Amino acid sequence: MSKQKAAFFLMTIPAMVLFFIFHTYPALQGIFYSFTNWKGYGDWGFVGFKNYMNVFKDDRVLHAYLFTFKFAIISTILVNIISLLLAMGLNAKIKFKKTLRAIYFMPNILSILIVGYIFNFIFSQLIPTIAEKLGIDSLTTNILGDQDLAWIGIVIVAVWQAVAFNTILYLAGLVTIPADLYEAANIDGANIWKRFWYITFPMIAPFFTINMVLAMKNFLMVFDQIMAMTGGGPGQATESIALLIYRGGFEGGEFAYQSANAVIYFIVIVVVSVIQIRFLQRREVEM
Repeated sequence: MSKQKAAFFLMTIPAMVLFFIFHTYPALQGIFYSFTNWKGYGDWGFVGFKNYMNVFKDDRVLHAYLFTFKFAIISTILVNIISLLLAMGLNAKIKFKKTLRAIYFMPNILSILIVGYIFNFIFSQLIPTIAEKLGIDSLTTNILGDQDLAWIGIVIVAVWQAVAFNTILYLAGLVTIPADLYEAANIDGANIWKRFWYITFPMIAPFFTINMVLAMKNFLMVFDQIMAMTGGGPGQATESIALLIYRGGFEGGEFAYQSANAVIYFIVIVVVSVIQIRFLQRREVEM
């Protein structure tokens, strides 16, 4: 046993070293620089909690947080509703079930940036051209160029691509439900809604919790879709927190300041995830 433990330990060392070099060390370095005035180059000095205090006073940061949470909440709700409906449909007794599952999962394997550029072309060129020929005036303009509508285009793309993974998770939960429960419910005269509310949903509640937490976390970290589709525009209408940290830190000479913003951002995501898990797990017990 001692030799086996030693072998397992030796096999984990390379992974631990790589994880520390490319993840833990940069994270600790970012936390360290958040207490300095470093611009990403040149000399630096300690400023204490000055960067953290300035983050809470920055209107641009506040706007980025508001946009990101609005985007994340709406996208999380839509993804889980659509994914659950698709999973229930794909779990039913239909033809070409496996083929349809593969087709619905395809968006998840595509590059987010490539998908963003494709939909950028669709929203800016394809839809306006088709709408103009059909005489639909409301769709002849590019919504990505509208400060009030640009976020909707990003939500559509993000939800379309995220639905694939969440659907697979819901399918994994649906296949664990014994068929006997539905047969007993049919004998008792339960309709579709009652079977869903009293059997399906309680049985897949743990998968619902996982999907809600993962979806919210991923959408709070949205970056690629915005970079590919709007670049944070028009103006700063679709500027997310991740995009603001990237631009300010690597393009604006605010490395230390945005490092402090990133630390706060990390804490916010952890707090939101913990609150979600505790609340949803409590609901699981009640069900």
